[in-house]
Amino acid sequence: MLCCAWLFCQSVFAQDSLPNIVLINADDVGYGDVGAYGATLISTPNIDSLASEGMLFTDAHSASAVCSPSRYALMTGEYPFRRDFWFPVFVTEPLTVETTRTTLADVLKGAGYATAAIGKWHLGFGETDPVDWNQPLKPGPLELGFDYYFGVPVLNSHPPFVYVENHHVVGLTEEDPMVYGETAVSRYFDEKFDFDKIGGGLAAHELYVDREIGTTLTEKAVAWLQSQTGNPFFLYFAPTNIHHPFTPAPRFIGTSRAGPYGDSMHELDWMVGQLLQALQTAGQAEKTLVIFTSDNGGMFNRGGQNAWEAGHRLNGDLLGMKFGAWEGGHRVPLIARWPEKIAAGSSSDQLVANIDFMATVAEIAGRKLAAGEGPDSVSLLPILLGADQAPVRDTLVISPARKSHLALRKGPWMYIPAQDEGGFAGKRLGEHDFAGAAALAFTGQQNSDVVDGAMKAGAPPAQLYNLHTDPRQMQNLFEARPDVVSEMQALLEALTRQ
Repeated sequence: MLCCAWLFCQSVFAQDSLPNIVLINADDVGYGDVGAYGATLISTPNIDSLASEGMLFTDAHSASAVCSPSRYALMTGEYPFRRDFWFPVFVTEPLTVETTRTTLADVLKGAGYATAAIGKWHLGFGETDPVDWNQPLKPGPLELGFDYYFGVPVLNSHPPFVYVENHHVVGLTEEDPMVYGETAVSRYFDEKFDFDKIGGGLAAHELYVDREIGTTLTEKAVAWLQSQTGNPFFLYFAPTNIHHPFTPAPRFIGTSRAGPYGDSMHELDWMVGQLLQALQTAGQAEKTLVIFTSDNGGMFNRGGQNAWEAGHRLNGDLLGMKFGAWEGGHRVPLIARWPEKIAAGSSSDQLVANIDFMATVAEIAGRKLAAGEGPDSVSLLPILLGADQAPVRDTLVISPARKSHLALRKGPWMYIPAQDEGGFAGKRLGEHDFAGAAALAFTGQQNSDVVDGAMKAGAPPAQLYNLHTDPRQMQNLFEARPDVVSEMQALLEALTRQ
């Protein structure tokens, strides 16, 4: 059956020219943050238009509930746990992707695409630890298949607070180098951090203005799209929205009913709209596959807590948050629009993940992946084209922040080999990392292992849920279905040995 689907897809691309591809990988956007997924206090008309004109996925996941490992999975088609990659990358850390490893940008560049990455990188630069920010930042995106890069090198809540273009910090001069141990130019924060201080580079830091980040990245992306002529193009657009601190441009402040969290979503929706308008103006909209997704689920930081108090459910009805193995940490929005290829207003409940983009773009480009390339990726093209409704994958391994909670999805079953969600460990409302069992006392969500915000005495040592009958993960079936637990344990062990 899948062979027939492959032949169908191949015949389509033998007749048509290769499509442009715009992949929008938003930051910390939860399953419930988009109107098409049920948000009511936040308005996302541009993102919603992608769903009404294309396909909405209801069982899509990030292969990791953590930002940097999730981006590694997207870029390489390989599970991050295979590289012992669990946590975010910070200022001192070098490039986390081997330059010998094939990326989705490599695949498309090899097929004749112009390629660009604009936005948050968060996969490291260079080869030394600590990174020397005063030297050319090589290797980086350009050594992984991208022709052009501009963006925020780490993330918008941690230093350095500068832009990088290709191999260099924008605005950095020899007379005023960046220096570890010094304090960066004062930034706006909703929470204070003291991670890997690096200062100096005053002119470079002054170019980075928190409330202008969204506008700056969007303008760069639109300009790059407008410059493309002739060859098909691939744009990887990775906005910092809606990662904290929530600093949307002034015109978006107060526009939502979910506080700064919702206002940042409004800015993100505007950014998506600007890209869509640029494609339309250039006459490329009909020739472009646009994908919108998120690197992980929503986070219950102070902005997320305030949004919840206002009535917004960042991860919908799902249990858990970013960094964790419960569904809210990694089930994400995924929407794809491709005029005349994807049926308008369609949806899919297939189990898929961001790790599958590698095999998908390879099939679109007519590239057969070699052994070791995208080893954990499967193509979503049969789903997108409606050629075959057979499941493209039956299993998915999901990495939370803690190795002990490496989880396995198989069909309807979700197996987590430890208690709680394995992510952030904050215990009190108001804490930046409030999450897990402790947060359930505030959210009012139910789980059979949790009483009054704590694991109950005698709770099972691990967790098993049937997500088809219990998507909210209210009832742990670990003790009721030992047969499924044994199967899942053995399968997870086998997959992690590969």
